Amino acid sequence: MSKVHSDHINFIWTIANLLRGPYGPPQYRKVMLPLTVLRRLDCVLKPTKEKVIEKCKSLKKKKIKNIDPILKKVAGQEFYNTSPLTFEKMVGAHENIAQDLKNYIKSFSENARNIIERFGFEEHIDKLDETNRLYKIMLEFSNIDLSPERVTNIDMGYIFEELVRKFNEQANEEAGDHFTPREVIRLMTHILYTPDDEVFNNSGLVVKVYDPACGTGGMLSVSDDYIREHSERINLELFGQEYNDESWAICCSDMLIKGKNPEQVLNQYYVVILHNMGVYKHIIKIIC
Repeated sequence: MSKVHSDHINFIWTIANLLRGPYGPPQYRKVMLPLTVLRRLDCVLKPTKEKVIEKCKSLKKKKIKNIDPILKKVAGQEFYNTSPLTFEKMVGAHENIAQDLKNYIKSFSENARNIIERFGFEEHIDKLDETNRLYKIMLEFSNIDLSPERVTNIDMGYIFEELVRKFNEQANEEAGDHFTPREVIRLMTHILYTPDDEVFNNSGLVVKVYDPACGTGGMLSVSDDYIREHSERINLELFGQEYNDESWAICCSDMLIKGKNPEQVLNQYYVVILHNMGVYKHIIKIIC
């Protein structure tokens, strides 16, 4: 793990200690994981924030209904936020920080908002505010630079994965439901993909990986790492589904942070995604 990873992880872990009292260590992740995601998204959107807000106003004046693809293009991302608020502004005008944070979350594009809502974080906002923790934690998060210039998508993915591991170790009574150790997943991917190493070197090949019970996305993430390490010419797409809301949110957050498409991970229990993957057209790896 690099020093950048360690510094950010340790700093966020230190912030979590501010929750002590109203929250026990097993509950830290319920606050810290969604706030880490929100801070990352806040930093990613900062360079185009004003342009998105102005464009949104213009489109609404023209009564254009489908503004989603236009605002994504202006943001330069697969998500956007139309609120003038940022972490720094919410901390600066902290008198109404709880309501400001709720409004800020509601101003995300639908795909990002759906992920954040699955964390069940909004129910904790008032509790944090009532116990005088919300401002303190938001202040600390506003001092973390998680911009892509400082932390790449890949680095941010590693940081997020390590936080998931650490927080779920705190909740050891249910850790197995949320997180499989990365060394176990790496061994599994090596066993699964080694026979295909030669296939991966075919230029222009389309490979689609599907995990029907993806949990927090560990197998998808490590599969992506392994396959790309063995081929730079491959077209790789990740698909999955997960029934548990929090696990699904963690998985999709990781994909969003890494610049992947979280809409290819479904929050349901039925095996319906194979049709959309084009089963008869491409190589499919199904991991269970």
